[in-house]
Amino acid sequence: MLQQHSLSEQSRFSKLFATLHIGKTLRQAGISKSFGLSSLAIFQIIFSLVFEGKNWFRLLESDRGADLPGKDVVYRFLNQASFAWRRFLQALSLRIVRHFESLISSHRIRVFIIDDSVLSRNRSKKAELLARVFDHSTGKFTKGYTMLTLGWSDGFSFAPIDFVMLSSAKLANRLCEMASTLSKRSNGYKRRMEALFRKPDAVVALLERALRAGLAADYVLMDSWFTQAPLLRELAAKGLPVIGMVKEMKQRYLVQGKRMTLGEVFQSLPASNAKDIKGSVIVHTACGLPVKLVFVRNRNKKREWLAILSTDVTLDAAEIVRIYGMRWSIETFFKVTKSYLKLGTEFQGRSFDGLISHTTIVFSRYLAMEYERRQSSDDRTLGGLFFLFADEVRDLDYQTALQQLMSLFLEMSQAKTKKNKIAVFCQLQEWISGLPSYIKGLFGDLSCES
Repeated sequence: MLQQHSLSEQSRFSKLFATLHIGKTLRQAGISKSFGLSSLAIFQIIFSLVFEGKNWFRLLESDRGADLPGKDVVYRFLNQASFAWRRFLQALSLRIVRHFESLISSHRIRVFIIDDSVLSRNRSKKAELLARVFDHSTGKFTKGYTMLTLGWSDGFSFAPIDFVMLSSAKLANRLCEMASTLSKRSNGYKRRMEALFRKPDAVVALLERALRAGLAADYVLMDSWFTQAPLLRELAAKGLPVIGMVKEMKQRYLVQGKRMTLGEVFQSLPASNAKDIKGSVIVHTACGLPVKLVFVRNRNKKREWLAILSTDVTLDAAEIVRIYGMRWSIETFFKVTKSYLKLGTEFQGRSFDGLISHTTIVFSRYLAMEYERRQSSDDRTLGGLFFLFADEVRDLDYQTALQQLMSLFLEMSQAKTKKNKIAVFCQLQEWISGLPSYIKGLFGDLSCES
């Protein structure tokens, strides 16, 4: 124990890399160098930057600068179009997910989570496939990319599996085109062509790749930007039940032969004295798909409500709310990667390959931290008698899911008070508290914002 306590942080990460077989996974993805430092050494240098509190420029100016590779070595590594970064991320996430699954029962709910987040590059001019993209959190267009992310969760741990860095399918919205000299057989060219996909097509492609890789889940969770009838029908045909939030828009639902809006469906429900769930009903979409709508009332404003849709009509209303509450873990993931792991800000290259490679490294940082958090929080990771007699980590309960929906109400109403902001970031604080002490010590300001 004393020997383990005296290990430096660098050796801790080296041990973690060996446990997760990072070097082997890099080689299997074709990420290798013909001479000089190995790809594993360069990957580990970039990986550990954020944990040392320095960017690449400051690290080169430090006392360690003489022992580090030059700037060109790192940028050539990041900008290499032939490296299969998706294959690396999928293999790493699959290994970690299977470890998580070995610690939980076969009856526990597992979910895929789909969501997007905008990477703003307002000061860029020549970045490849830079476009004007719509940020639904601000309601404005901005220069940058839309990062569509697929994750896996068991209600306690979240693992990013895959992502697509979307530009804009409309030529008028693209501010810069891709490099014309790139080989069409390279992985970099394929990732650039993916950037021009429509979001629904990209969602289907992400899920198909995850299933082919060997990952499995009981439900797909998504927010109202993706819960549209054509996508629901396509995923239902593939055997993937969907639970997602819906907003009142132009779509109509068939209720006993009548076409109704979402608001009219809510008004047609029988009166209920329930405080949280005001009712549920099975309806059909315009394409004939049966779905179950669950209406949750805002405790603070009786006229406000949220509607959650499930293509699995056999689920109880409370269970639909509980499962949908697991979607909040991807919001924690976006907050951590952007605020603490330097997603989109650590390297400001113009190459699309550099954007893909650095995003993959940031996702690897989160996977490593989530793996260490599980090792620290779950007694079953100790093996032996602990595995037989220790309880599973606590699953997300119904009350917590309701609190997260209330937080969504507050976020939608642009809550300004300190109390409401703390409610919005309560799960982030819970995630931070579960990290091992040596990782928390590497971040000087790793705390929940309030």
